[in-house]
Amino acid sequence: MHLAFFDLDHTLLADDSDYQWGRFLVDEGVVDAAVHTRENERFHAQYRAGNLDIHAYQRFALTPLREHPLDDMLALRERFLVERIRPVVAPHTPALLAHHRARGDAMAIITATNRFITEPIARMLGIDALIATDPEIIDGAYTGEIAGTPSFQAGKIERAKLWVSEQPHDFEHVTFYSDSHNDLPLLRWADTAIAVDPDERLTAAATAAGWPIISLRGETQPF
Repeated sequence: MHLAFFDLDHTLLADDSDYQWGRFLVDEGVVDAAVHTRENERFHAQYRAGNLDIHAYQRFALTPLREHPLDDMLALRERFLVERIRPVVAPHTPALLAHHRARGDAMAIITATNRFITEPIARMLGIDALIATDPEIIDGAYTGEIAGTPSFQAGKIERAKLWVSEQPHDFEHVTFYSDSHNDLPLLRWADTAIAVDPDERLTAAATAAGWPIISLRGETQPF
């Protein structure tokens, strides 16, 4: 059996779900607009530069879940999915996923974005397996900390290997699709690495390594 791993933000989606969740909370008046926008932009710039402190970021990103009733946040998340995420699914994402389903491949999303945001997105895309950064929950409440290893940079390999070891099948071949240089460790670990609408640093690395570079946003279906 073959396995296809997919990054989520800027790969299957043509935007960043984590960043857009912050924007959505600002627009809904859930958080202080000036403070949240400033911090959201600061952490987003760190991610693009490859030096994000994932623990500090998650404390910031999970603050609304600590400060507001969970039922209210779940209702907001449903609206967020419809209003902000469905419109930014990359145009060729459904065909790519259908291609792997038709081949009988196992599929999993592996993302640094936290599970609260990404779990309904994975369901929407029809992918059952999700490896995400897991928020710590104690006595039913979010603490703002991360449970276990964050699914980020080298942590993605650790989480990917653990997930693979827990599956009932041995995988003959692993393919990983990603847009970001932050995922270079996992791209180098995979049997086949595919750069999707890649950032500048990943474009250079993919070109040097001879990896395919595709777009899920262009006019032509790339597979």
